[in-house]
Formats: sequence, structure tokens, C-alpha cells
Amino acid sequence: MPSLARKVLICAAVDGLIIQPLAMKGQRPSPPVKIKYGDATVSSLPRDQSPDALKPNSSFEAFGVVGMFTVSRLSYLITVTGRQQVAQIRGFPVYVVTDVALTPCTSRNEAENAIASTAAKLQRVSAENFVDDSDSESEVDAAPIPSSDDAEDPGALSDRETSGNRAPPEAGGERSSIAEDVIKKRGSYGRFAQRWFSRKGWMMDQKRNLGMSSVGIDQADNLPDKPKNGNTDKELGETVVQENVEPPPAPSTGESLMPKLLRFAHIWLGTSRSFFFSYDLDITRSVASRFATPGAANLPLHGSADPTFFWNYNLLKPFQGSGDESLLLPLMQGFVGQRAFVVDRDPPQHDSQEDSMEMNNMSPPPEPNPEYTIPERKSVDLRPSEKKFIITVISRRSTRRAGLRYLRRGIDDNGHAANYVETEQILSTPTWDPPSKIFSFVQVRGSIPLFFTQSPYSLKPIPVLQHSPETNFRAFRKHFEQMSKTYGSVQLVNLVEKHGVEAIIGKEYEKTVQKYNEQKTDDSPPLSFEWFDFHSACRGMKFENVSLLLDILGKKIEEAGSTVERRGQIERMQSGVLRTNCMDCLDRTNVCQSSFGKFMLDLQLKEEGFDMSAQLDQETSWFNTLWADNGDAISKQYASTAAMKGDYTRTRKRDYRGMVNDLGLSLTRFYNGMVNDYFSQAAIDFFLGNVSSMVFDEFEATMMTKDPGVSMSKMREQAIETSQKIVIEDEKEDFIGGWTLLSPHSSNTIKSLPFEEVVLLLTDTALYLCRFDWKLDKVSSFERVDLAHVVNIKVGTYITSTISPAEADESRNVGLVVTYEPGKFDIKRTNTRSLSNTSGQSDEQSGKKGVLNGPAKAPAAVAGILNQGILNAITGKPQTQPPRKIALKALHSRTALSDAKDVKRMTEEDIIERGDIISLAEAKRSTGILEQWGHSIKKLVWA
Repeated sequence: MPSLARKVLICAAVDGLIIQPLAMKGQRPSPPVKIKYGDATVSSLPRDQSPDALKPNSSFEAFGVVGMFTVSRLSYLITVTGRQQVAQIRGFPVYVVTDVALTPCTSRNEAENAIASTAAKLQRVSAENFVDDSDSESEVDAAPIPSSDDAEDPGALSDRETSGNRAPPEAGGERSSIAEDVIKKRGSYGRFAQRWFSRKGWMMDQKRNLGMSSVGIDQADNLPDKPKNGNTDKELGETVVQENVEPPPAPSTGESLMPKLLRFAHIWLGTSRSFFFSYDLDITRSVASRFATPGAANLPLHGSADPTFFWNYNLLKPFQGSGDESLLLPLMQGFVGQRAFVVDRDPPQHDSQEDSMEMNNMSPPPEPNPEYTIPERKSVDLRPSEKKFIITVISRRSTRRAGLRYLRRGIDDNGHAANYVETEQILSTPTWDPPSKIFSFVQVRGSIPLFFTQSPYSLKPIPVLQHSPETNFRAFRKHFEQMSKTYGSVQLVNLVEKHGVEAIIGKEYEKTVQKYNEQKTDDSPPLSFEWFDFHSACRGMKFENVSLLLDILGKKIEEAGSTVERRGQIERMQSGVLRTNCMDCLDRTNVCQSSFGKFMLDLQLKEEGFDMSAQLDQETSWFNTLWADNGDAISKQYASTAAMKGDYTRTRKRDYRGMVNDLGLSLTRFYNGMVNDYFSQAAIDFFLGNVSSMVFDEFEATMMTKDPGVSMSKMREQAIETSQKIVIEDEKEDFIGGWTLLSPHSSNTIKSLPFEEVVLLLTDTALYLCRFDWKLDKVSSFERVDLAHVVNIKVGTYITSTISPAEADESRNVGLVVTYEPGKFDIKRTNTRSLSNTSGQSDEQSGKKGVLNGPAKAPAAVAGILNQGILNAITGKPQTQPPRKIALKALHSRTALSDAKDVKRMTEEDIIERGDIISLAEAKRSTGILEQWGHSIKKLVWA
């Protein structure tokens, strides 16, 4: 497997940003990579063109490249500047990202300023940690743990000792002398010397005499470009907005939201501690999945990583063609945690816990060392009957249908469920020695795989089912076909309430499972469905009643078993998987999944000869806290708060303090769902590559974001097909085409907000305007216009509001207005309890929606029409009705030219008029102050 760069140097050159991978001992230095200013193209440079990073604060060192993104003319490089080791698997460390740097790639001046600011920030953090280390007696007195990175890369720095003045390595990667390491404070010798002298106070007094002021605290504090408020990303974002370098003639897509996007990227990718990586191990695949992927061992990590859990794949695309694979570091969102514990085959028969069990928090070395073992406990030596194990929990959040709580529910067209998480529990020895068994138990969680939504504006929102039963079943079937292919048999565990608002979606879920099993044609096992009403069973804070669920499923869990690896070979494969869900797949789900994990752990240890029920420590806090941390991590990533019921998961006890804490979490989730989640969702979709930067235009206009997981193109095709079957009655009519356009909510108007998406059908004799219910996949009403009655078609600019740049763009806001004189064959029908129709009448004339099943007496409007007709017959004047209009506005993905060509085919007469329907000037005049104020207030809150 090609190795990844563990350290990279970032600096600004004349014509581009330079990324220099730092070579370890024995490695050939990788060539530097250049990101060209302006267009952000990535290219490889010759090895002899190493960057000049000798000037103070002209470079900074990072632990890897996350990727790069571009919004309009602005591009940013994202690098890992902080990491913390959270586990060691097979002797290799696994890290969580704790901080990132965002460096602009627009111009040299911006890049240099950002690099200097990042370097100063890293110097301050390094200096503060050195001072903290000097105050800790244990840190100074303890012998330094050797690190493979220190041994192979003499200039490598620890996670907290990040330097901003690192010079590039010498050609050939030669080792420097011990004296150079001490003077330059590089490597293990340099770090030891700095800590030692800092503790004695000598370093602070002798910095200037030794000529080492460029690394000290004083210089870092006095740097001219130190941020005033400490928020580097915020000031960087403000600089971007204030920058005056060749501004485009019109507002750029999403550029006004760039400061908010930068802050979100810094928190989401860095300080949220949600992303994990390893330089040597593919953590995106379980033990079983790695063995099921032949040839993966010979691929680089980015090539072997599971795309479902590869979160920065889209951000790394600009670097995939650079020719240097050492920069392609996969990140996984989710959780990685590890605990050590001791069990006894023959536990002593007394109350002391010291001889039976012990919890040790993992504190492995900061760099990979295959020979490293977890420190033995110092208080009491292990007896011959005792054995130490480590338990590792890895949760992998799916990139498919990724997002936040109420904005990503249910399923999408491709069968991907929201909040889908694969959780693997691994049991192994601390040394991962080949003769010992490695146990892997996998279970998954995911939203109910049906189309449904819930409003964020309620603490207990009602689920609303969407789309037709056929559409739901197609997506449902895709989901479980994929799961069966990956995991084998599937046991469904549904934890929603059997009564109340949750029962709506729960009953539909159960019904769809039955339909799936009845129509299943392949040899795969049917879906097993268990509906356990968690709230009802555990009412009164009796969460221990989850054991009732284990009594039901225990035998099936034991039959599915776990994957067992020994001596590099699979001895046994897990044959099935548990798929657990509640409404959010967070709180109730985590309680039950931890119970399933504990049940399987007992079985695995029993196989090794240890009886957990005989151990003196029955609290197993090492297990409970591990799973509670896992639940909190998944909950923060989906609902922005820690998991509820966490007190029970940690202590197996529930009291009023936990209830009060859960109330606070509920209110926080409620606020985030209303205010923060919309922009965050748009940013997540953008970083994953699900949408383009136009999503920020849409957000700025509506303060909302659409769901890219639901294919609008497929929905529109189905809507056109459904409308064609329902509204075109005469088989002799030759169908020409169908389109989806925007139209005012009220008919016979040009500007009547809100606009809704409608279906326009064209035959050789008529035009059909169909208003479509997109949630139920049904035609709610349609209007038929005979082409012979069309008197005018006006095509041109169609601007309805000017409160955002996207809505005021004349090139993207176009439409047409069809004017016709109502006649005998022009009808309108509405899908109500009965289908009714009117002939040549408006909504007002037909008594709204054309429903004529009211009282026997004709409405006054209809009586007036009849009287007018009689009067016209007496006077000899022709009976005429005022012309009606159908206003149609093109979607942003459409162009005025293509629509005009299609419209031209409607008639042979030259009745097409080109001109503004609503011009920009007219739209500005009609946009009221209250509307502008309202949008400004929404933007202040949401953006």
C-alpha cells in the first residue's frame, strides 16, 4: 500500500500555493504540488523546486490535506492542523481531527496573510502547551515514549507542538544531528530539551541570546497579523468580502455567504471532533468488509476506502489528477473509541474490585509503533487467571442522504436512508497478536426507509407520508436489496410508539415489510420485523425493561454471531445484521444498540473462557461510557446535541436529573432545527458534491434548501407521465411534449405569490396546465386551452422579486404568458371528492375550484352569465368573455431560448411577442419595504 504523507508544508509562492509533502526516513521525497492562484488548478512541480520557507511565518506544517472547494471565484485549501490519537488498531494509530486551516487560493497576498495568521496561531498553541507541560511533574519526569515518526522524520513535531517556521527537509531526507534538533527544537530531542529548559525557567530568559526568538511566545504575541478577537476564520472571511480585486460585474454565487461558510467549515471539519483518519489503516471498512474486498491491500487508502463512508472524496477531487497519491487522506465521520479491561477466569469471592476488573483509558503514543503495547496496570500484577482485552467501537456515518435531523428524513430514490450509521464493536488483545482471536460485531441504524417529512417547528411533529405507495415500495426494495447483499439476513427493530403520532409511520413501515416479503422473488431470507414500543415498555424511567427486547431477539443475535479473525484469516463470518430505528435513530436506538453490543460481548468472552456474570464488577463502566460517548457523537452530528437518555447508557440508572437534562437537549434541538440547520444542510450537501455552489443562491433567496437526494428530474418525468395519462382524454390528440414550469398560485394572474411548480402539456390541438401535488404524486387540478383560442404569447424577462441577487438576475428569470379567449372546449377540472368541471369560467365564476356539488340554486356569478347570454341573444350582440392568461416562469435550469422554441410550435400564426413580462425596474418598484425588511430579518437570523 502506498504510504501517505504524515506531514505537509504549506507556503505561498509567486504564482501559486505550494504543498510540500515531508518525507520520512528511507522514503524518497514526494514532489511538491502547486495550486495556481485564480483558477485553482492543481499541478505537480519538479522535486528540485522546493518552496522557500525560511522566512518567519512564511509557512505552516499540517498533518494532511482535507481537500479544496471553490465558490464562484474563491477557492480554499483545507488542511489538518490539529489531531488527537483516540485508538490504536493493529498497532496503528487512529486520530480525530481537532482543528483545520482554510487557506485562500485566490491571490498571493491573501495566501501569505492567511498562512502567517495560521502560523502565528499554531505557535501560540505550541507555546501554551509547552508551558502547560512544564508545570506537570509527571510529564517531565516520565521518560518520553519513542515514536516511529520521530525516528523516521527528524523534523516531525507532535500533535500539539505544531511549528509555523518549519524549514523544508534536506534533499534525500538525511537525518540532522542531535545538536541541530536541540537548537531548532525538532524531533524528540528538541521537544525534550524545550520542555526541560522551560520548566527550569532558563529558556524564557535565554531566547534572545541564543537567537531563537522566532519560535518564542513574545514574537507570537506581537505579530502584526494576529487576529484581534482570536477568530482567524471570521477575520479571513471578512477580508474576502472587503477585498477589492477585480470584482465581477454582478454579485457572485454565494460570495456574500462566504464568511458563514468558512466558519461552518472550520467548526464542522475541525473543532467538532467528528472526523477520523488513519495513515496506515482503512477505517471505513469493517473486518468482514476488508476480507470481502479482494485486492484492497495493494491499493492506496483512497482507492480501497468504502465510498459510502469516505466523507472528503469530493473535496479531494482536485488532487486526484496531480500524480501524487500521498496527499489523498480519507476522512470518516462518526466515532472511534477504545477502552481496556481485565477479566478473570476464576474471580476471587470477595467484594474488592481491584483483583477482578479495571478500566484503563487508552493513552497510546502519538505516532505509529507496531511494537507498542498498552501499559500494564501498575497497582496489581495480573494473575495467571486474568487476561487483558481492549474493546473498540467504530461508528461510520453514511455520506448517502447525509445531513441534519428534520431536513433529512426517510429515504431517497436510490434507497439510501437518512442517518444511516454502521457501528462495529471489536474485541481483541492489546497487542493484536495473530494467534489471538479478533471478534467483530456489526449493527446498523437508519431512518425508517419510507418517504416522509416532519416539520422542525414543533417539539412533537407529526410524520407526513409522501409520494405514492409504488414510489415508496421501489425505494424500500432498493434499500433492503443493498443491505442483504452487504450483511446477509436483516433483523428489523422498530422502536417507535404504537400509539400517537409516531404510529402513522410505524404502521406504514410494518405494512411495507409484509408487502416486501410477499413479493420477494430471490433466495435471500425474508425481513424479520420486531416492533418494540420503547416508550411504553420503559414508562416510568424503567429503562432496564430493554431486557424484554433481548429476551425476544437474543437467540437470533446468537445465531447471526460475529466475525472472527485469527492469523490473518476469517474463521467465522457474521451471517446477519440488526437494523435498529426510532424516529431520529439517536436516543432510544443507542440504548438498545448498547444492550445488543453488551449481549454479544458476553458471548464472545464466554467463547474465550470468561464468564462476565461471575465478575465482581458488574457495572462495567468501561463499556457503558464507551457506548455513551458513541451515542453523544452520533447525536451531535445529526441533531447538534448530545444524546438523550445518556445517563442511563453511562450508569444504567435513570433519575430526575436525566429528565431535566433531556428537556434542555430537546429545546436546543428545537432551536437548531428552526434556525441553524438550513444553512448547515446546504453546506454539507455542497462539500459532499451533491449540489453546486448555486445552492447558496437558493438559500439566500429563500433561507431554505432542497433535498438533492430526491431526484427532481425523475419526479418531473413521472409527473409529466402521470398528468398525460389523466388529463388527455381524446386518444386522437397527438401528444407533442411536456414540461415543468413555475406558475402563480392563483390562475389568471401574472404576479401572485407564492409560485408553484406545474406541469405543462402540449398536444396538436390543446394546451394543458396541470397543478400537481408533489407529495402525493397526483394531479390536483388542470386547465385545458384550445390552441385555436390562443391570441397572444409573450416571452421575456419575468422578475417577481428583487430581494436577492438570484431573483433579480434578468438572464435567469424568464418566462411566457399565454393569453386566450375562453371557448366551449376550454375547461378546468379540480380533483376534490368528486371531479367537477367548468367551461370557459374562471375560479371566481365557478365558485372556487369548480366544485358544483353545493346547493341546488345556481351561484350568483353563474346566474349572471346566463342572464348576460340571454341579453346578448335579444340584442344580437355576440357573447364574449374577457381573455384569460396563463403565466409560466422557467425554472433556473431552463433557458428562455429553449422555451421559446417549444412555444413556437403551438401555432402557425405569428402571435409570439417578445418583451418584458415583469421587468427588473418594475419588480424593484413593486417590491415593498416590508418585504425587504422581512427578508433582511430572516437573513440576519438564518444566514
